Amino acid sequence: MDTLPEAAGVRALHGEDLSLAGKKLLQFLSGWLGGPDLYVREYGHPRLRMRHAPFAIGPEETEQWLLCMDKALSEICMPDDLWQNLGRALRQLKLHMINQG
Repeated sequence: MDTLPEAAGVRALHGEDLSLAGKKLLQFLSGWLGGPDLYVREYGHPRLRMRHAPFAIGPEETEQWLLCMDKALSEICMPDDLWQNLGRALRQLKLHMINQG
């Protein structure tokens, strides 16, 4: 988020220090992708919409978030079918997070 000017809107929703957000994202993705439920162990059920309710998240913010996720994932070597499946799942997740027009 810090390196993409086109993600400034979603970056502004986060605090100055992204370390906790990064840790929580890693923990969430671990369980969401079928690995250990690290997030659940530390924070309980993710309840993504409830936890993000204080933030205005519209289509623009979710597109910016997805841009960041795509950029991060492009830096990881993975088979094309995994990339496509993960991309579809993230696109569905972004739609779930919209709470503003």
